[in-house]
Amino acid sequence: FLDKMASALLALVLLTAEVTLSKGTNQCVARNLGHDSVVCECNSTYCDSVGSVALPPLGQYSSYLSSMAGSRLEAGRGRVRVNGTGAGLRLTVVPDQKYQKIRGFGGAMTDAAAINILSLSAGTQEQLLRQYFSPEGIGYSVVRVPMASCDFSTRLYTYADTPGDYDLDNFTLAPEDVKMKIPLLQRAQALSPRPLALLASAWSAPAWMKTNGALIGKGSLRGRPGGLSSHRITRNEPFPPRIPNRSALGFTPEEQRDWVALDLGPALHASSHPRTHVLILDDNRLLLPHWAKVVLNDIHAGRFIHGVAVHWYMDWLVPAETSLGVIHHLYPEYYLFGTEACAGWSPLDRGVKLGSWDRAEQYAHDIIGDLNHHVVGWTDWNLALDQSGGPNWVKNFVDSPVIVDAQRDVFYKQPHFYSMAHFSKFLWEGSQRVGVSASQTTELEYTGFIRPDGSVVLIVLNRSSSVIQFEVRDLAVGFISSTAPARSLLTLAWNTH
Repeated sequence: FLDKMASALLALVLLTAEVTLSKGTNQCVARNLGHDSVVCECNSTYCDSVGSVALPPLGQYSSYLSSMAGSRLEAGRGRVRVNGTGAGLRLTVVPDQKYQKIRGFGGAMTDAAAINILSLSAGTQEQLLRQYFSPEGIGYSVVRVPMASCDFSTRLYTYADTPGDYDLDNFTLAPEDVKMKIPLLQRAQALSPRPLALLASAWSAPAWMKTNGALIGKGSLRGRPGGLSSHRITRNEPFPPRIPNRSALGFTPEEQRDWVALDLGPALHASSHPRTHVLILDDNRLLLPHWAKVVLNDIHAGRFIHGVAVHWYMDWLVPAETSLGVIHHLYPEYYLFGTEACAGWSPLDRGVKLGSWDRAEQYAHDIIGDLNHHVVGWTDWNLALDQSGGPNWVKNFVDSPVIVDAQRDVFYKQPHFYSMAHFSKFLWEGSQRVGVSASQTTELEYTGFIRPDGSVVLIVLNRSSSVIQFEVRDLAVGFISSTAPARSLLTLAWNTH
């Protein structure tokens, strides 16, 4: 008997060790670099990953937790209850209230991002791209690509810098495209289980096409709409430039309206890519609803347009309902898409902060607010930056979800990398937002979706310093008892059949 007991105990010890080891292979290698939380360090041979996610069978649920205390997509599982506790906060999923469908989440392959990725060894490059695009990564399906240079370039250039070349006979891609960005995009596509959607944005027309004869400053297009054919798809931040020395092309909403109606729209329609989507604005939502009204009320421009692109800067100045909500209700046939966001852009809070959980909360708060006001996708800015927040020819340094340390051949996944993951990993393309009602006033922020396979995803943000107990009610399956730790982001997911 003692021999059998000893053998059983030994087997149990070995099994426990195996389970711990297996769990450990996916754990964050945490580094505290002086801010309120940690980064996760990755190299050529190791990087934490939640892996490919498969939900448990009906009657159980999965949970994924990230927190200021150091959890990073920490996986859990529990059982759905037949009856609720009847106490405290209840979040009820209302599947009959149906809203927008998700198009995707992603980031931008800027010159700076490409330079930083390529500064790493081949193995570490592969790890970084896998974190974003592979099935075990966080599910990015959208890549924003600047057309020619932007502030996150090392030089100013366009694709048609020969003066007077209206037929674009000398149009050519730059070395930054051919040698860096395109090869990396091809590698990302090879890792992705689905086709990547490319979102092209132009910063400036060639200098000889502009009224000020320069790529920077407040110049607008020469001539009148209808007299110039163009290949451009969207215009980044067209409102008269707020930073005089940044690459830009000034547009008023009236000029954008006429340019789309008389130049861009007809050119695309007659091209070999007539299905290319045109998104207007591509600037801060404080310009809404006026900008969209000017452009979309014009039937000639409106027929070529598919959506309204918004950036996240200064969102606190304009409530989502009075900007995004109004646009959706006025123009429901056009979709809303978040096309640029980054932490560390404000002069009062500039640059990289390795391990800042506050910035992770800023991301999650904005994404939830946007999703709850009809936005169909959310795109981060640079996929990767160096430790100074560049390179950037304007010295407009900011933060990024991935920060590269080329000297050590490692990269750090910031807390806001995991904020993106809580949405991009679980909200597949075609997931439809549904209603979620709270039984009482709460500090929790939340949004709910039904995925194409019928499973439900609920994302909950707790920015308070207190633990908040709550339960979820889904009439199709039952009740889920859960806890949102202080300063945390939680994703719950379960099958309904």
